[in-house]
Amino acid sequence: METILADVAVSMSEFKKNPAAVLRHAHRRPVAVLSHNRPAFYMIEPRLFEDIMEALADQDLYRRAASRLAEKGRAVEVNLEDL
Repeated sequence: METILADVAVSMSEFKKNPAAVLRHAHRRPVAVLSHNRPAFYMIEPRLFEDIMEALADQDLYRRAASRLAEKGRAVEVNLEDL
């Protein structure tokens, strides 16, 4: 059994009949499109996709900052006025 990571799920055949209706019915929530009762793909609105991509970029920046903080011994002292 696979976890379905959406509150709304439709069959592939229902999705093929009218994708726009499926999106309208979802009311901005992610939709799991199922093939043989297993998630084939997820459909999300562009704004949610943008939010997800921004969150992933933030996580990447956090990891980089944390790794650089762990290497304080390699830090170079700088005077802000010299910048």
